[in-house]
Amino acid sequence: MSCILGFDFGTKSIGVAVGQPLTATASPLSALKAKDGIPDWQLIEKLIKEWQPARLVVGLPLNMDGTEQPLTVRARKFGNRLHGRFGLPVDWQDERLTSTAAREQLFADGGFRNLSKGQVDCQAAVLILEDYLSHNAN
Repeated sequence: MSCILGFDFGTKSIGVAVGQPLTATASPLSALKAKDGIPDWQLIEKLIKEWQPARLVVGLPLNMDGTEQPLTVRARKFGNRLHGRFGLPVDWQDERLTSTAAREQLFADGGFRNLSKGQVDCQAAVLILEDYLSHNAN
């Protein structure tokens, strides 16, 4: 079974992780710089060509009460652009508290030196993807 790429959308950085449905585990790939939410699409294309994912998962940043916020709309737009450019199915995953959990995990593993923005974004992408995989196991 092929892999799935997960994205933690942000306006300055987009964390990317790769996951395996069979094991429901994910690993960090990279954090892509974004300018006002727009990534370097060539870098995403390179990752898609390299990993050949079956589908893509984009984290949806919701308010704690589950309502949408302005960033939710932008994350959906990013996911729709992924689908339009690469023709792959895109699923959405609630990402509430993933950045907080990612920071806690990274800090526990290596202290403050592990808390760079890129590492936090990648780890958040891992958590989003693992959450998705655990709820969508075949």
